[in-house]
Amino acid sequence: MPILTILIVLIVAGVILYLINRYIPMDGKIKSILNIVVVILIIVWLLKVFGILGSLSTIKV
Repeated sequence: MPILTILIVLIVAGVILYLINRYIPMDGKIKSILNIVVVILIIVWLLKVFGILGSLSTIKV
C-alpha cells in the first residue's frame, strides 16, 4: 500500500474523529471511549498494513 494512501486514510480518520468530538454532543466519558477505540483500531490497521501483525502470528510461545 502506498505511503500516500496511508497518510490520506490517517488524515481522513483524524478529521472525522475531530468533527465527531466537536459537533456531536456526548458525555465526556463516551468521547474518551470513542477516541480510545478509534486509536486502537488505527494502530491495529497500521500494524497489519506494515505486516507486523501478520508476522506475530507465526511466533510460538
